[in-house]
Amino acid sequence: MRTAGEPNGAEPAYDFEPAGWIDLTDGCHHYQGTHEVPWDIQKYFSQRYSIFSYYDDGICMTDDAWFGVTPEPVAKKIAEEMQSSPKKNRILIDLFCGAGGNTIAFALSERWDHIISIERDAATLACAQNNASVYEIDDGYITWVHGDSFAFLKTLFNNPSALHPDLRVDLGATILFASPPWGGPGYPAKLTYLVLRQGNSIDMGAKDKKKNTDAKKAKKAEKQAKQASKGEKKAKSKQAKIEGSDAEDVDLDEVLEEYRRAQEQFLKVTETVCDAPPRPRAASTILASPTDSNNLLLFGGEYFNGSLAHFYNDLHIYNIARDEWRCVTSPNAPLPRSGHAWTRAANPHHVYLFGGEFSSPKQGTFHHYADFWRLEPATREWTKIEVRGKDKSPPARSGHRMTYWKHYVILFGGFQDTSNQTKYLADLWVFDTVNFVWHNPALPPAQLKPDARSSFTLLPSEHGAVLFGGYSRVKATVALKKKAGNGGQGASGGGQKNVLVPKVHEDCFFLRMALPAADAGPNAPPTVRWEKRKKPANTPSPSRAGATMTYHKGRGILFGGVHDVEASEDGMESEFFNQLANEEELLRQLAALETGASLEDADDIELEKKEEEREREEQVPVKEMPVTMEPPHMRFNAQLTVQNDVLYIYGGTFEKADREFTFDDLYAIDLVKLDGCKEIFTRPVEDWVESEDEDDEDDEYDDEEEEDEDEDEDEDEEPKQQLYTPSKRGKKKDDDTVSEATAASETTEDDDDAETSATSVDDGLPHPRPFESRRDFFVRTSAEWQEILLTNLRWKNIQPETMAIKEIKAKAFELSEEKWWDCREEITTLEEEQEAAGIQEVVSLAERGDAGGGARRR
Repeated sequence: MRTAGEPNGAEPAYDFEPAGWIDLTDGCHHYQGTHEVPWDIQKYFSQRYSIFSYYDDGICMTDDAWFGVTPEPVAKKIAEEMQSSPKKNRILIDLFCGAGGNTIAFALSERWDHIISIERDAATLACAQNNASVYEIDDGYITWVHGDSFAFLKTLFNNPSALHPDLRVDLGATILFASPPWGGPGYPAKLTYLVLRQGNSIDMGAKDKKKNTDAKKAKKAEKQAKQASKGEKKAKSKQAKIEGSDAEDVDLDEVLEEYRRAQEQFLKVTETVCDAPPRPRAASTILASPTDSNNLLLFGGEYFNGSLAHFYNDLHIYNIARDEWRCVTSPNAPLPRSGHAWTRAANPHHVYLFGGEFSSPKQGTFHHYADFWRLEPATREWTKIEVRGKDKSPPARSGHRMTYWKHYVILFGGFQDTSNQTKYLADLWVFDTVNFVWHNPALPPAQLKPDARSSFTLLPSEHGAVLFGGYSRVKATVALKKKAGNGGQGASGGGQKNVLVPKVHEDCFFLRMALPAADAGPNAPPTVRWEKRKKPANTPSPSRAGATMTYHKGRGILFGGVHDVEASEDGMESEFFNQLANEEELLRQLAALETGASLEDADDIELEKKEEEREREEQVPVKEMPVTMEPPHMRFNAQLTVQNDVLYIYGGTFEKADREFTFDDLYAIDLVKLDGCKEIFTRPVEDWVESEDEDDEDDEYDDEEEEDEDEDEDEDEEPKQQLYTPSKRGKKKDDDTVSEATAASETTEDDDDAETSATSVDDGLPHPRPFESRRDFFVRTSAEWQEILLTNLRWKNIQPETMAIKEIKAKAFELSEEKWWDCREEITTLEEEQEAAGIQEVVSLAERGDAGGGARRR
């Protein structure tokens, strides 16, 4: 084919020739503002500097190229990975050039002697040439080809003489790079290309809804295959004369296999030894590896340094014997999160993870996850488990707990922060790891069952699971303060108001489970029943939130916690604990009942210990570490796990006044010997970063507090603390923190606009959010739309005062509804992307008057 930009001359025509310079067409755009950009690529335009850092210097792209271009940081990373290819490979062919993202990165790496870039769309190829010149890449370094890459490959392998001499490369020294474009949201309705291998040739067919097009393309592909087969020997002979006899040894299967191995190498799970333990984090999860008794698994978590929040999705492996941390990275890992839950299963080869949350850097907006993952500890590979259908899997949540029974995974409770309030959950879900189906058992309405809660304990049992404690906020009625009347005579005000107050649960339930009947279907759910148990006599007192517990051979080991006492209407005092307790009494009684023994004989039941574990324990060398008889510092929400009869305590949080800090340490306590607390590592808390917005908030808070002399004296007497992280609970009650919500709105204005409104047109109008209905959108933005309506009326010389309030609201709703429908396609795309990532709703804390951090932290 004669390519665009090539002059006609005496030179014989070839199937493929280098393309000359192609002038930019009307389809090549350099958008300078959001108002110029089509709605379906506005969110990509907002990321233009991540796609091309030199965008303002004249980068051009077609509208379709926005969907498929490789962002510059990713392209650079790929180019760095390709640096390790064998030195004999000096030529690179970019089969899907597009707007030039990868080609430019390869050229800038200076790793290759020559680069050939192929693009079938002339306008897109013109953009790629233009963009390469913006990055000042030499004209002769890249050979541009206008044509189909599949046809080019077929000609290269089977009939190289049909190529221009500049395109006849030594296949033994050539790397093929293929990064097919995505094509945009509508790509499923467009042509889909199918690559078929036939000997040493490649056939390309296109699947379309039109049968005539299919037939024509299939017939053409068959004809081309026959011609390629007939000319194969002749082509190889000519290729050998031109490039040497080594070309005859090149086989397409080997080339594709090498490319497959390179891709696997690039996408494989990598595990590297860490120079230091993981960075400090809260709300992470730690678990004893079920496949290796010498390993601990640590995943996720968050850290707030006083200015920005950082979330993690790295998997760390701690080798106990070698005192070594290893970091595992995988392209298929769950997204960064905290507040998630995971558990091993009866099958020791799998660990299951569900849910969690993620927030903006300044914690103004956040969302919950509803995704479900399976980790294979031996291979470190993640697999996302997707169950199709509405209400077929648990909704998004944080603060829930999981455990296992036989081949089932049990999930209960947690909370959801909606746009209006924090909703605590009391739903029970059971996942069948054999049939891969979730069950939501229907319980009788009259059956006694646990109240909604989060941050509780859920331990495995031989016949089900044991639930203890937890935290929630419940409605309560409080009396309002009376204010003095005029002239100091009489009183006014008083009355009552409904507020949400913290509640620490102290009850205990046993979830009794039984397998389905033998004649039941494969997807039949197990039989479940909640049974409330008597509160053990030795329950830690006073009640405490954030006290974590882990299972160890028939008992639960509990550590830490915090007890909050409201010292006044506007403040509270917290008492922290570092005692170690066990819930052995209840589980011993359950064991006695199941074995038919009396409750009086429960104390005689010995906790079993496997002989092979004793032998393994004796064989593992122990590294000398500092040992103290004092328990770790007081804290709450520490992460616990037991491996080989040793309790491991990781991290946790401590608060003082309005600040909190996250511990960065790991301790070990031998539960058999009880010979002290071993310090595996401990590091000082990182410095606190003050922000200007927080200073303003503190000033406002101080001004308010000056009205009460007694509270001022309490603040003055309180000593200053060092290296503290601000408390997300705060001292003021959640429903009264108006100033806190205002400050949150100020601190999150910049980053939240970038995160939640990056896809909107910059028209100054309120923009709907994903999963937001028309009514919810208007309720959230009603005041803004009414103001817009009034402004428009005044511009039209219409006096708003002549209109009724009801009429103004009705017309404002019409404006908001019109905006909602205008953005519907864009928002639907975002909803699909977020649903694929396990996100069900994005919430703005800054707009909620009750958006205290206590609910999230507790």
